[in-house]
Order: sequence, then structure tokens, then C-alpha cells
Amino acid sequence: MVRLLAVPLVAVLAFIAVGGAMSAVAGAPPLRGQMVDVGGRRLHIICEGPVGAEPTVVFEAGAFGFSADWGAVQQMTTQRGWRSCAYDRASMGISDPGPAPRDAMTVTADLERLLKAAGEKGPYVLVGHSMAGLYLPLFAKRYPDQVAGLVLVDATTRQATAAGLQAGFVNRFARASRWAAIGASAGLFKPLTGRFGDRIGLPPAAKAEKGHAFASGAHNRAAYAEIKVWPTSAQQMVDAGPLDPALPVSVVTAGPDLGDRPGRKEMQAAPATNSRFGYYRNVEGAEHRTLLGLEYAGEVVEGIARVRAAPTRTQTASTAAPATGSPES
Repeated sequence: MVRLLAVPLVAVLAFIAVGGAMSAVAGAPPLRGQMVDVGGRRLHIICEGPVGAEPTVVFEAGAFGFSADWGAVQQMTTQRGWRSCAYDRASMGISDPGPAPRDAMTVTADLERLLKAAGEKGPYVLVGHSMAGLYLPLFAKRYPDQVAGLVLVDATTRQATAAGLQAGFVNRFARASRWAAIGASAGLFKPLTGRFGDRIGLPPAAKAEKGHAFASGAHNRAAYAEIKVWPTSAQQMVDAGPLDPALPVSVVTAGPDLGDRPGRKEMQAAPATNSRFGYYRNVEGAEHRTLLGLEYAGEVVEGIARVRAAPTRTQTASTAAPATGSPES
């Protein structure tokens, strides 16, 4: 019996040793962007495109994600001549650790502080994937003058959260994330980087960054810390109230409606449906991750273009306001 147990144990230890050895020889990819001080700690941000090409597009990644997730989409926005910024939340990617808990209030405050410290002027078009659907609407409610519009990419929404449709998924995801944090910290993920590091379909530089973070214990532990407080973040987002209908919103979703979760697509589309300047597009051939990759990134860019082309809330208000000297003034 001892021999039978020893064989798999030795295999596991060898696997961990290989992961550790590979980690030791494989350094971090070259720095893209810059590290910005936000008050005694630094956050990593990558900004591209001409300064002054407003509104600046700001990317927020989903769970386990960071700036590299947006490599393909950002490449295309740069090609269009738009200014855009992607960043790593605290403790994610190569950003320094930040204050706990890592809930939506903390994340949105960090982002506001980062953009100001980096000298990036608003208002911004905020683009978020997946779990970022908890953060961006709250940012829009907390800092309304800094937001020109939202683009939600296969993201969670206030409607789905309020309906309680995600409770079971969130619990399962949190348990899986805990084991991911343990596995990465033990060096188990490093030998798997080539196969699983990039499941988005990213350009080379972003692909290398994604693979490095995939095997990083610190990155995976930080992701778990965010997912642990998903219910708190969701409640903060719901408590903030609905979005202003005058705020332009694009929603881009992935995959066919299989009917396994009735009403899911409608609730994902709801932020666009409820906007006076809404755009919704479902990309059946894409998956949750690949929607951000080179094959489908153009669909996300089209969603951004729709928001950029929509009237701003200031323009809408000035159009609706009575003329000076009218009987109503």
C-alpha cells in the first residue's frame, strides 16, 4: 500500500518541482506601459493611441483577468486612432497589492485614482468583460461626469444579479478559484502554461503576459480575493441603482442561446435595452473568452464605436433644455 501511494506522490512532487524550476528560469515578459503611483503603491497601466483623441477608452478585465486580456481589442482601437488604456487591478498582473476587501467600491476607487494619476482625462468610454459588469456601472454611478458610455462584453448585469440567477454559479466559481490559487501557488500551473495560458487568442506580447500571470500564485490569489467578495460587490452595484437611460450603452455577448438558463441573454442585454442609445449584438460563434481574441475582437470594437458615436448626456441635456428667454426659462 505504501508503494502504491508513493508512486502518485512522487509524480505530484516531481510535477511541482518542474513547475518551480521553470518559474525560476522564465522571467516576466518585458514591461509594456508604465507603473503609476497611486499613493504609496503602483498600478500597471498600458495606454495607446494619440493623446487628445477623446473620449479615451478604458478597459476593465473580468475575473482572473488584467490588461493583457484586452491585447487584441486594444490593438484594434489603436489602429483606429483612438486613445485607450488597459490596466491591472491591485495585486493582479504586475500591480502592487491594494487595500482589502477587494470589492467593487475599492476597485472603482482605485481606477478613478489611477486615471487621475496617469493624467488620462475623461469622460471615458468604459469597456468591461465578465465580472467587470459589477464594477463599471458602479463607477458610472459614483463618477457620472467621468463616463461617456459603457460597453459590457459578455458581462454580468444588475438585472441578472437582482434576479438571483447567479448565486449558484458564484458559489461554485469561488470554490474553483480557491483551488486555482492553491495550485498556482504550489507551482502546478507552470508546466500547463503553453496549453492553457492563453485561451483568448491574443497577440504575441499580450499572450506572453497572460501565460506568465496564469502560472503566478500571487495573481491567482488576488483573483480569488476578488471572487470571494463577489456577493458584496454585486450588492454594492445593485444598491447604486439603475443606469441613467441617457447614458449610451453597448452590450456584446457570446455564444448561442441554448435555453439552459432562460432569460439569460435578455438580462445580459438589459443595460443596452434600457438605454436610449443602446446597441446589442450577440456573436454566436464566439465563446466567453474568445470574444476578446483576435478572431472576434472586431465585434467588441464595433460596440465601442457605437457608444463613441452616440450623443453624450451633456449634448442630450442641452438639446432638451428650453431656449433662453422662452416662457419656461
